[in-house]
Amino acid sequence: MNFQPTPDQRTLCEAVREFGRSLNEGIAERDSRGDFPRDLWKRCAEFGIQGLPVPAEYGGAGQDLTTTILAMEALGYACRDNGLVFSLNAQMWAFELPLVRFGSEDQKRRYLPALCRGELIGAHAVTEPEFGSDAMSMASRYGRVGDDYVLDGTKTFVTNGPVADVILAFASVDRGLKAAGISAFLVDRGTPGMSLSGPISKMGLRTSPMGEVALSGCRVPAGNRLGSEGAGVAIFNAAMEWERACIFASHLGSMQRLMEDTIAYARARKQFGQPIARFAPIANRIVDMKVAIEAGRLLLYKVGAVKDAGGDAVLDAAIAKLFVSEAHVRQSLDALQIHGGYGYSTEYQVEREVRDAIPGTIYSGTSEMQRKIIARLLGL
Repeated sequence: MNFQPTPDQRTLCEAVREFGRSLNEGIAERDSRGDFPRDLWKRCAEFGIQGLPVPAEYGGAGQDLTTTILAMEALGYACRDNGLVFSLNAQMWAFELPLVRFGSEDQKRRYLPALCRGELIGAHAVTEPEFGSDAMSMASRYGRVGDDYVLDGTKTFVTNGPVADVILAFASVDRGLKAAGISAFLVDRGTPGMSLSGPISKMGLRTSPMGEVALSGCRVPAGNRLGSEGAGVAIFNAAMEWERACIFASHLGSMQRLMEDTIAYARARKQFGQPIARFAPIANRIVDMKVAIEAGRLLLYKVGAVKDAGGDAVLDAAIAKLFVSEAHVRQSLDALQIHGGYGYSTEYQVEREVRDAIPGTIYSGTSEMQRKIIARLLGL
């Protein structure tokens, strides 16, 4: 297999890296305040980030999955605002691509061009206060009333929720039907019966707003159901397959940047008359960073190749997500250890990298759930 990017992919990634560096001003202050940079979101749309995987007829660039993975890795490398990059990924993989695959022609033309232009922000709402990893046991309900559906329930940990213009909400018609009873609905901001909370205060990814969505007698036109009735699980699983691969491409970019920053520090920092990079324990930690990055790339690029060939990448995506998310946490902690007291301070911004890496083992399915998926697909 050829793992080298094509000339066009290389040119795109160079442009993305140059653009990504322009987004870094004021990141420490934004992170401290927990501010979502709507102006930068709009700039990303003008550059074309949100539209990368969206077909050209709906306002996107029509890039294949491998090219988009490479571009988002480049953005994760150059843009130090991990929260902004995470919010972009959340919309692209958990909202836009489900709409591309399952949406009606009217739905695609109504939402996708505006999402690509940055005029609308989309959010995916499936997790509930009592049901996280066991998402298919959700308590949210829907019923048909004439030409409308009526939704009731509460969603939590909704990335982009506080700033979203449209929510992809999942609900069940009957818990007894289990997965077969779940459907998905596009709910516009301002729809009577839907309310959005303010941002939830959290440890990391602070520039990515996360909140709750409350649905109480929320009437949604039948034309806003995404896919057929009972297709909710298929929509959710497809979104997670894309998300588990593509969000973690940005993690790889962050890991590459963090390794390079750590190498520069280890060469400059002297102890006992020599750079600390010459001490085997320090060098070995950095070597492990490099090995993890290269292994993660092979896993993620494989997912892109399989999906672009029309294959099923559920197993490959779960393996890639599990490996990269856990490797990112280990690497960020190693970087902090190498930086010592400076790493624990905010001066070198390493502590923020630790905070931003940790949730990768939770969102898009916890590490425990990835192991469960892998075990099931191995017949265990």
